[in-house]
Amino acid sequence: MRFAAIETSTEWCSVAVSVDGEIAAAERRAGNRHSELALPMLEELFRKTNTQPEMLDAVAFGAGPGSFTGLRIACGLAQGLALARSLPVIGIPTLEALAEESGAARVLACLDARMSEVYYAALERRDGRWHEVVPLQCVAPHAAPPPPGDGWLGCGSGFAAFPAFLQNKVTAVRAEIHPSALAVARLAAPRLAAGEGVDAAEAAPLYVRDKVAFTSKELASGVKSL
Repeated sequence: MRFAAIETSTEWCSVAVSVDGEIAAAERRAGNRHSELALPMLEELFRKTNTQPEMLDAVAFGAGPGSFTGLRIACGLAQGLALARSLPVIGIPTLEALAEESGAARVLACLDARMSEVYYAALERRDGRWHEVVPLQCVAPHAAPPPPGDGWLGCGSGFAAFPAFLQNKVTAVRAEIHPSALAVARLAAPRLAAGEGVDAAEAAPLYVRDKVAFTSKELASGVKSL
């Protein structure tokens, strides 16, 4: 199976191409240049892997949560690659990709959601798949429900923004870890093989939170802006 993977939910722009289980990947810190960088980076990987878009069997993307613009870019590119070729598309949850990137078995995945909130889930790897011990949610850090037990690795930008986040539950913190297209590709491969992809027109980002900014009234009351 050959498929492409795109992950642009954070400040990192990340792409990958999987060819029969071998994954080539590239990423760079993009700021707000994801739409400018993602396709040329992917085209370079096509060249390196002797792959043409016409040779793809599917497309995977980081579905979210994360940057609203970044999620739309990844989903839009996936749909663009897939629609003309009637390829299946699969969206991989961002926090699951974050957990996969960590290499640990029990992960508190936490991304800074701005507006004094985090995207958070507690994920445990069992039988080769990630399972939510605490479901994905957008929550104020002080209100986040702790996971049961100990031995959790804290990962993601939420721990950089809120260093005290669930500190009594983590054995270590790696705030620098971010979701990658390599992780998306690794998670997508068995799911695509099992037929879990959907029609490109049905692919959609996983926003979790609809609100993207404070109102002027909220700003005047002293809350932090994006």
